[in-house]
Amino acid sequence: MSAVEAEVAPTIPRVRVGAVTRLSPQSSLVSQAEVELLQAAVQACVDDGDVKIVLDLTHATLMSSIGLEACLGAQDQLLPLGGSLKISQANALIHDVLRLTGVNQHLVVLQADDTESTPASPAGAPLKQRLGDILFARGLIDQARIEEAIELQAKGGKQLAQIIIDKGWVAEGEVLSALADQLSVPFVRLRPGLFDPAVVQSLSSEIAKRLKVLPLFKVRDHVYVATAQPQAIPSLKEVEEAMGLKAKPVLARQEDILKLVDDNSSLGEMPDDLLLDVGDDFEVMESALTDDHAAIDEIASGSPVINLVNSLIHRAVRDGASDIHIEPFRNISRVRFRIDGVLYEVMTPKVELHAAIVSRLKVMANLDIAERRLPQDGRIQVHTQGRAVDLRFSSLPGLFGEKVVLRVLDKNQAILDLNKLGMSEGNLGAYKSLLTHGYGLILVTGPTGSGKTTSLYAALSYLNNLERSIVTIEDPVEYQMDVINQNEVKERIGLTFAKMLKHVLRQDPDIVMVGEIRERETAEIAVQAALTGHLVLSTLHTNDSPGAITRMIDMGVEPYLLSSALIGVIAQRLVRTTCPGCKTSYVAEPELVKRFGWAEGKSIRLARGRGCSECYDSGYRGRIAIHETLQTDAELQRLVVSNPTKDQLSQFLAEREIPTLFDDGLQRVLDQQTTVEEVARVISV
Repeated sequence: MSAVEAEVAPTIPRVRVGAVTRLSPQSSLVSQAEVELLQAAVQACVDDGDVKIVLDLTHATLMSSIGLEACLGAQDQLLPLGGSLKISQANALIHDVLRLTGVNQHLVVLQADDTESTPASPAGAPLKQRLGDILFARGLIDQARIEEAIELQAKGGKQLAQIIIDKGWVAEGEVLSALADQLSVPFVRLRPGLFDPAVVQSLSSEIAKRLKVLPLFKVRDHVYVATAQPQAIPSLKEVEEAMGLKAKPVLARQEDILKLVDDNSSLGEMPDDLLLDVGDDFEVMESALTDDHAAIDEIASGSPVINLVNSLIHRAVRDGASDIHIEPFRNISRVRFRIDGVLYEVMTPKVELHAAIVSRLKVMANLDIAERRLPQDGRIQVHTQGRAVDLRFSSLPGLFGEKVVLRVLDKNQAILDLNKLGMSEGNLGAYKSLLTHGYGLILVTGPTGSGKTTSLYAALSYLNNLERSIVTIEDPVEYQMDVINQNEVKERIGLTFAKMLKHVLRQDPDIVMVGEIRERETAEIAVQAALTGHLVLSTLHTNDSPGAITRMIDMGVEPYLLSSALIGVIAQRLVRTTCPGCKTSYVAEPELVKRFGWAEGKSIRLARGRGCSECYDSGYRGRIAIHETLQTDAELQRLVVSNPTKDQLSQFLAEREIPTLFDDGLQRVLDQQTTVEEVARVISV
């Protein structure tokens, strides 16, 4: 190795404090290269006479089997020299890995404040203690049920733990935790990072499924196997024969084990030709891209990854996707589109491609491709299919890499016409009536993704003219509108909804749209603005229109002020419509007709989709909104002043026979626009 190469060779930071040397790996101890780096650092310490080492895992989020063996190997190397290896700043995941593999029996694992705790010893109650006694001592079951379970065990021969779980007397996790104490074996809740993918793949999925086991880690001549039946010796023996290692049981929920086995055996791959020269392609594109616009209809011929990203965006826009999810897992990267509110998997590239895909998107968003530890947000603008489309980029670091979500803001898909919202005639008339008021508060409610912002934009478009001053406060501004002053909240510099609303009211507005009321201060200012001559439109996250009133009061708005300010609430949801390409009609079952009070004795025809390529075999394509409109009158004002409960408000709707969300949804079912199942799914009835 040349002197120049030696200078740039990666090393693990090393600091000596007194007699202790601290090594701080800058990445997880997962790959062979990372482990070799640690081994070289330990050897360098030994060569310099530094044999008391603390391994600082602040920057390590994962540890594989070879990482565990490297730590044990370092301890074996240091002990004869009078030294030791201690682990510091391990996260909860690595703590669980050290515990389930028993490595914490051989190494000292320091507490969060770097104080030394008592070396771990095998946990658990004495073997002679009965499972029922442990559960009883923990207050999880009474003696009568324990005796009943013992009787059932004597009759059928089933294990006591399984009987208690099957009866539903104690949650499976609690039973397994007690069983782990009884048998002195570790119990874990399986999750990403608590298994080594290389070890999982070393046992055939056929054997793993049949035995309901999952190999987690291999440490020296032992393999640690997740099982819900640690006393099933024949199963462990078969694993030993298949893997050539001594099997040690680790208790886990059977459902979690089988899910991970299925995930491991059903992973897809992308064609190999997508892996050609990825690094060089990205390096060139990073320096070549100089503006915010990328024309993706003309696919670049030089890079498979660039072509892949371009085709993904093109297809998402073509299929009307609202979001693109790019997620890394153990062996694959999964790409899903959110279409009509539901995610569909469209592609599973190899995991080796994930970093390249993310880097390409960061280049397009003018972000730092070297920053992988922190979340990043950005904006991409592309020109495809004859129009400009905005993409909001958001990345989030995870266990297996960065997850990226692209929000597709296609202006051509935006509905800015009140008459095209698809509202029923009664709800549309009520909405327009509310918008004719010169002042007051109008709330649009519903969960995230229910179209609240679209309804507000359509209202602003309906009200927009040169005679009015309209100001919006949004987070973020999604669609730009002419003759409207749009402002974006910037929380990082202290420009919150409440602070901006205070200043907006000094700008002589006629109409103010507040993207969302999140806390008391914004709610109080919005109510005061509505009382002092402004028409205020905003959104809330509540399930129905009565919930909006109780939520505002819960935030701290005085009921007497709210009763005077509020002029109406509109609750809404988006339901998928039946796909026109595979739509078929059928006669509703008599039970369904009776249940919903439709005209009995008459033939009620409904519609559903069979599923086709146009709708991703779902039977649905496109969405419409269903609504529940509550207009304030004198009687409702008196009720609001009395600080009513949600039940009292719901009773008010029922007495007035105001159509609910479900009523509006059922009417869409009768109109053959959607299905009963879809309405029930969205409203959760």
